[in-house]
Amino acid sequence: MNRAIFLAIILFLSFGAYSQKDFDGLNMNMGNLFRMSNAETRSISPENFTGEKGKGGMAIPGEGDQLNVANASHAARDLGQGWKVNPFIRIKPGETFTLAEIEGPGAIQHIWMTPTGNWKFSILRFYWDDEETPSVEVPVGDFFAMGWNQYAPLSSLAVCVNPGSAFNCYWQMPFRKKCKITMENVNDKDEMRLYYQVDYTLTKIPDDAAYFHAQYRRTNPNTTSDYTIIDNVKGQGQFVGVYMAWGVNNNGWWGEGEIKFFIDGDGKFPTICGTGTEDYFCGSYNFDRDGQYKEFNTPYAGLHQVIRPDGAYKSQQRFGLYRWHILDPIRFKKDLKVTIQDLGWRHGGRYLPQKSDISSVTYWYQAEPHAGFPELPAWEDLEVN
Repeated sequence: MNRAIFLAIILFLSFGAYSQKDFDGLNMNMGNLFRMSNAETRSISPENFTGEKGKGGMAIPGEGDQLNVANASHAARDLGQGWKVNPFIRIKPGETFTLAEIEGPGAIQHIWMTPTGNWKFSILRFYWDDEETPSVEVPVGDFFAMGWNQYAPLSSLAVCVNPGSAFNCYWQMPFRKKCKITMENVNDKDEMRLYYQVDYTLTKIPDDAAYFHAQYRRTNPNTTSDYTIIDNVKGQGQFVGVYMAWGVNNNGWWGEGEIKFFIDGDGKFPTICGTGTEDYFCGSYNFDRDGQYKEFNTPYAGLHQVIRPDGAYKSQQRFGLYRWHILDPIRFKKDLKVTIQDLGWRHGGRYLPQKSDISSVTYWYQAEPHAGFPELPAWEDLEVN
């Protein structure tokens, strides 16, 4: 074969392997931003509830059907259609609002929102395809690692919380048939206001793509030596992260407990056993420098929030911690259970089983169907006291 023809064939095949028709537009990073794709970008917000092409900013001041709520009619009354007429929604007590309903296949790539009111009382739920029970069910503050209903800056690969109270997540969430996202206001008296945007792509989804899940738990006070982060996960998937809001009810160092991953039928003893709470969250020695807790944010782990007693009504130490298993997911084939010991120190150099106020959000991907979630606590038990 002529050498020139051979090289031409090689170049043609190489180009074909990386053609825009083959790149689905998922798994974006600095190394593939230059690549062309036939994926289609869409976005849902109160200015375009359906995400349809060419349908944004159509609200008219003074009109009020569901797709044209016009909550900022008064501010836009002199300017008219197209001038920030409906940038937010209102959710009344006891009401559930559908934030997004998307026909697939596709994937959510980014979510931004800034909810008002008590973040514990706004419940975020995600439903994939035609499932009747949610794959995500978490108070909105906890989903974005703000479990103490108090702002703290957070800068990581998966979640960012920016001034003044801007919640962002970058978990990639593929779906094949349909995606539905709702927000329920479980507050007994107060309306909430929500600005939000769901950015997604319509594209083909790989056959091996699993579905995103997130589950909330809280025990206050914890009455067992082990706090259960997650249990009853059935099927194949991977654990990709946890956020914990840890309230301490005793003096002294509180994070001596070990985290344990029980994988695929483990009995009394786990496959993975950590060496201490601060170690698992990628810190060391009590997060202590010069006798003080030191907050830190990294792409994969952090102690991003420390609430210190103020001499008045903030009487307890409270901590916010996150650990994302982005480069080191914990894979399971049949089942998964994760616990962490609620352990401090007592007199005589002995461990102290504590009774802390602990809540957590577990993030994982798995093939559907998923096992049922524990019932979410009533609003009185979600409230931070």
